[in-house]
Order: sequence, then structure tokens, then C-alpha cells
Amino acid sequence: MKFLINLHSTQLHQQLPLNYQYPLSAAIYRILQQADSDYASFLHNEGYKQEGSLKTFKLFNFSDIKVPFKIIGDRLETLDNKAQLIVSFHLPQAAENFIKGLFLSQQIEIADASSKAKFTVAQVSAIPSGLGIDATQQIVVQPISPVVAGIKNEKGDYTFVPPEHTDFVPQLLYNWKAKYAALHSEATANTDFATAAMKVIFFRNAPKSRLITIKAGSPGETKIRGFTNFRLQVSGQKDALELLLNVGAGVYSSLGMGCIEMVV
Repeated sequence: MKFLINLHSTQLHQQLPLNYQYPLSAAIYRILQQADSDYASFLHNEGYKQEGSLKTFKLFNFSDIKVPFKIIGDRLETLDNKAQLIVSFHLPQAAENFIKGLFLSQQIEIADASSKAKFTVAQVSAIPSGLGIDATQQIVVQPISPVVAGIKNEKGDYTFVPPEHTDFVPQLLYNWKAKYAALHSEATANTDFATAAMKVIFFRNAPKSRLITIKAGSPGETKIRGFTNFRLQVSGQKDALELLLNVGAGVYSSLGMGCIEMVV
């Protein structure tokens, strides 16, 4: 399920790091951690008993922040005190009101060693999935944050490939299926993904590349490369498509990579 989060700040001209994905992910996760006991109670009362379901809180994804800005050095300086963010989770539909209440009026702080920006959640609105009722469907999606497709080398590090690369779609399919198998089983994934397919739809202009630094300036600093300005035509089982829409395409989903929205 996806939610449009409207953010408000009492301050204009706040500064965010260019690479705000990691601190924003940490801010979202802090909100989720505060709800552990309440969420467990919610699951019990609502009767959602799927094994390992508490861990589904880790299956979240978010878009780029939508706010007017100008770039000053390695900072984004906001030009408005209102911003928007899409956050999505792979949770049962019954959790919708719980999630709304969890985020409403929360403070979201995006900070690193050089700057800090604070926003209050002013409104939370559920976004319909847009999927039909058929068991198997074909949809078209568009990234609203960079999609990262990686091939691991012998050291376990990723080599990132662009949408034009022959391994781009196979890696997205592999990651999608792996997430599905983690929630169900390898056998179920093999069956349900037997007819799954994906292809890139290119625009007149080439896909845009973005290099993102995670944990900038720390010993754990990592650089990843993602791509936008293209679409994906995807077909598969409805519940597999729901997972893709909820947790994103490609790797580093919980760091805001691969957030997608349905356009057809």
C-alpha cells in the first residue's frame, strides 16, 4: 500500500544533504520501530497471522522528496515550506488506518553532520494500487526514484547496469522474485513467476543516471548508481505485482531506490 505524505515546516530555506536517502530512511524506520508493540497488538486483533509478518515493516520504499529547491554545494536548499513524499509498505489492507495514524503529526528529521531539516507530517492519504481484479495482469510503471540494478562480482560488490544493458531486466526480475520467495517460498515463487515478464520502454531522451552516496563521510560509505526517465512494462500474478508496487524495483529499496508508480 502506498501513501502520499504531505510535509510542512515552519522554516523556509532548510538545507538537506544531496544524498538524503540514508537519513530519510533512518527517520522512517525510527517511526516504524516506535510502533513495534502496537503493531504486534494490531496483528493479533486483526487476525493477520502470516509467519514473519512483523518483519514486513522492513519491506518499505519511498520516493524522492518533491519540493522546489536550489543546489548549494553539497546541499539542497528548499524554496518552500511544503513538501511531498510517497511511502509504501507491503502490508495487509487492514493496516491502512494504522499506518495513517502512525505517521500523522510525526516529526521527520533529515540530518547529517553538516545540516538538519525538520518537517511535520501534515496529512497522510492512501493511494489506490490501480490494479484490476484479474489474477494475471500487465501494467506499465514509471520510476519516481532511481532504479538500481546490480550484478554482484566475486567480492560481493555490485556492478551497476543501465536500462540499456542486457542484464538490467534480468536483474530486476531476479530481485523481484527473490523478495517474493522470501515472503512465500522458493517453490511458490517458481510457480507464480513462470509467466512473469518485464521490458524497458524508452523515452525519446535517454535514461538519466544518478550517483547516490550512502552513509557519506563514514567508514561504511557506499556509492550506488540508479536510473530514471524510462518506464517498465510488467506482467505477472496480481499478488506479485502488488509486491513490486509496494517495495519497489531493484536493490536498495529500503533506502528509497526503485520507487515506482503505475501509469497504465
